[in-house]
Amino acid sequence: MSATHPIQEFHEELYRSWGQQHWWPGESAFEVVLGAFLTQNTSWTNVEKALANLRSERIASIHGIRKTPLDKLERLIRPSGYFRQKARRLKRFVKFLDRRHSGSLKSLFAQPTEQLREELLSLEGIGPETADSILLYAGGHEVFVVDAYTRRIVERHGLLPGIPSYEAIREAFEESLREPDANLPPPAPDFTDPRARGAAHNPSPASRLPRSPRAQVFGEMHALIVGVGKHFCRKSQPRCDGCPLQKFLPVAK
Repeated sequence: MSATHPIQEFHEELYRSWGQQHWWPGESAFEVVLGAFLTQNTSWTNVEKALANLRSERIASIHGIRKTPLDKLERLIRPSGYFRQKARRLKRFVKFLDRRHSGSLKSLFAQPTEQLREELLSLEGIGPETADSILLYAGGHEVFVVDAYTRRIVERHGLLPGIPSYEAIREAFEESLREPDANLPPPAPDFTDPRARGAAHNPSPASRLPRSPRAQVFGEMHALIVGVGKHFCRKSQPRCDGCPLQKFLPVAK
């Protein structure tokens, strides 16, 4: 694999600029699962409010979701939006986990990646992005998460021809990414200036979960892309000045 592949160049430029991002924020693997559901169609700021509510009630766990009445769960996750739909989906996920894996995430994630991915995608409310977020960040499986920020960057930079599918983008990133050059010392994120740190946050228990080097690279790149999307590559009125990827734009070239 060539070190000059554009996707790898993007990774190294972002890593050089912002360093490790320490994704995913959360206190446990199951909190990652919760976050993957709650972040659908909303911002992470709203997800954090919902998670804080669950933590305050001590129910941010498999047992907690299982035992909590549906109406109470809806009330607690209301800040994340679509709270009735999301509460039902969380309940269904725990029932699925109980029925198929005796309530064990360890059993769930012990399956081969493709088999587990198909199983997750068969559940109501789990699309490719949610499934891959659970696989990568909670289970340590080697899959790349494609979100709206990723698609936007791919299209604006012309990384793939036409209008690529989710799977085409995922495969391109998985085939192209590798660990950054050892000669690229990562900067210490500046937590006082959001634009100087991408989407970095202080390391959390979830961000320290065991992962292979490849899975770690996939997670870091996804988080770096989130930083680009949040601060620079916005849906409307993109702020290209100051973006580490500005020099890769077709016009710049």
